[in-house]
Amino acid sequence: MHEMSLTESIVDIAVEAARKEGAERVTRVVVDVGALSHVEPEALEFCFAAVARGTLAEGARLEITRLPGAGWCPDCGKTVALAERFAACPECGGFRVQMTAGDELKVREMEIA
Repeated sequence: MHEMSLTESIVDIAVEAARKEGAERVTRVVVDVGALSHVEPEALEFCFAAVARGTLAEGARLEITRLPGAGWCPDCGKTVALAERFAACPECGGFRVQMTAGDELKVREMEIA
């Protein structure tokens, strides 16, 4: 499960930022997860409490925002919604769609105390 190592990185980012600010704890972490990122939000949630235990992020609330997939199709010149990577363009059926959104995984914001 690669979500465990991803969650470790999320906690590390939050804890490091809190330390730099002189905070005593992290109370909330907001993470953006793209629908095409191959990251399971439920697995991140499951791992978060265990990974945060014993750190400044222990007890913090994890909020996950799921971002939709999108791509640009050079065949029809349209930006289209994508439900999966390498899918055909839903407008013209072409297979040259270039993904433009949906593979994100980033800590967008956090609250510290």
